[in-house]
Amino acid sequence: MPLFYKELIMNKIFKLFLYANLFLLALLAGVAFSLYAPDKSLSDLKEEWTYDNSQFLTIDQMPVHYRINGKGMPLVLIHGTGASLHTWEKWTNLLEKDFKVIALDMPAFGLTGPNQTGKYSLEYYAQFLDAFLTQIGVDSCHIGGNSLGGAIAWRYTAMYPNKVKKLILLDAGGYPPENKDDEPPLAFQLAKSPIWSKVLLTITPRSLFESSMKEVYHNDELVTEELIDRYYELYLREGNRQAFIDRVNNIEYTDPAAIKTITAPTLIQWGKTDVWVPLANAYKFQKDIADSELVVYDNAGHLPMEEIPEESARDAKAFLLGE
Repeated sequence: MPLFYKELIMNKIFKLFLYANLFLLALLAGVAFSLYAPDKSLSDLKEEWTYDNSQFLTIDQMPVHYRINGKGMPLVLIHGTGASLHTWEKWTNLLEKDFKVIALDMPAFGLTGPNQTGKYSLEYYAQFLDAFLTQIGVDSCHIGGNSLGGAIAWRYTAMYPNKVKKLILLDAGGYPPENKDDEPPLAFQLAKSPIWSKVLLTITPRSLFESSMKEVYHNDELVTEELIDRYYELYLREGNRQAFIDRVNNIEYTDPAAIKTITAPTLIQWGKTDVWVPLANAYKFQKDIADSELVVYDNAGHLPMEEIPEESARDAKAFLLGE
């Protein structure tokens, strides 16, 4: 074949290769643009996600979002990773007749947002919670928490035993995984990746939240558009995405010996189909906390207070009132 024709064919192949790459780049740019999610300002989110009785106070330069409902013995409720005080809305409605229900957005989440240090250890959270309760005039309370909030609740109880009357743990964190090869949830895997963690700061697919909610719920039919929107939009609060990455990359597991020091009467509530924190951990808590009782729900996953609020709140009320 003459050299002229060879060069002509090579030029055509090169152009096809170039056009294919340009098309691929354009396609990727289009996908990235469609998934691009800018931060949402606190002022904008307040309009949608505050209650009529929402309050804010400043601790360590953070506008701590909280609400208080009802009268009686204070019951402090702490949400888990990626959640907010809204996770306790149904419990609040069911329990405010018997208790002063206090729920708040913890640092790194909800409307409260990130702290100034980027450090989110359980000890930090317990100390923050004590500062918050001191500021609103609560020196003795019942306390309950879910997931990370459960870990904070028992850590607070261990650190300040004279301030907690009774403790409730719902699918609580705290024990290290038995199998180190077990893969964490996808959102946690992405946050631990040096590359994807950077991408997550600006590109945050709403579908990631939909799949995560269907993982933590036993009944997928309860995962509504409104529920997904709440988790998704509050995650976009200025600073929360970086805070989530900071928190995931600094997860620590406390020596179980600290759990064994808890003397407060404890109710352990667990969804049987929890795929994030296994049921085996419920039995560990029951074994390590001397004065404890366990209730397992066949029809719940990781969030019993959201998925089966009437049943789980009824058991919590009976426990707290000694019925």
